[in-house]
Amino acid sequence: MSEQETAVLLRRRDAGVTEIVLNRPDKRNAFDDVIIQQLIGALEEANTDAATRVVVLRSEGKHFSAGADLGWMRRMADNSHQENLDDSRELARLMNVLNHLSKPVIGLVQGAAFGGAVGLAACCDIVIATETSSFCLSEVKLGLIPAVISPYVVRAIGERQARRYFLSAEVFSARQAQDFGLVHIVCDDLDAMDQHCDELIQQLAQNGPKAMTAAKDLIFAVSQKPIDAEVIDDTAQRIANIRVSDEGQEGLGAFLNKRKASWVPEV
Repeated sequence: MSEQETAVLLRRRDAGVTEIVLNRPDKRNAFDDVIIQQLIGALEEANTDAATRVVVLRSEGKHFSAGADLGWMRRMADNSHQENLDDSRELARLMNVLNHLSKPVIGLVQGAAFGGAVGLAACCDIVIATETSSFCLSEVKLGLIPAVISPYVVRAIGERQARRYFLSAEVFSARQAQDFGLVHIVCDDLDAMDQHCDELIQQLAQNGPKAMTAAKDLIFAVSQKPIDAEVIDDTAQRIANIRVSDEGQEGLGAFLNKRKASWVPEV
């Protein structure tokens, strides 16, 4: 197989866990239009797989991703406006698919996460990074802007930090990313990152799969909206619906009868 054919790997690991792996360590896991399509395909496959309860997005090698591949950028520079628009819409589609995946997504970031890779991290539900990880919204250095990733990055780090780092293209550390809200956990090294990931997977396995999907959808439904009559009624409808659902009934029954719910794996 060619390098591009193996650039995105889909691995089924422990029961209920699917890893989507960027596998171009020699190119610092930079992505292009072909790899974007492969990422979309892998995410959609994991999303429709009934056996998958958690998705882990990670990379091989020293770096999470350098963002856009240089060869791709050269080709885009020579493309027409319509071709650039089509390319950009596919990257926007990748971010949207990742952001709205119905399964919890854990992102593991080591080394550099530059440009569009910051967008990938922002679209994950939980992000773990190592102490030596670094982040950069580097687009303005090339006379460009972080356009299609901006809705997700601004929600992750806030408008105030975006106003600095979108404009300055400064590199910021994993600890700064944690302070901004982009990263949830910072650990010493790759081994510690894997250990934290395993602990989170075990934590998520205790939760109702459909409830986690509904909880994620709930966040999108109420985020940055006024707490008005429409939102209040919608949230009431949501909890009523899930209480009478099969999973809701099973969860409540397990709690009241002091037993494990049916979805909790045997140790």
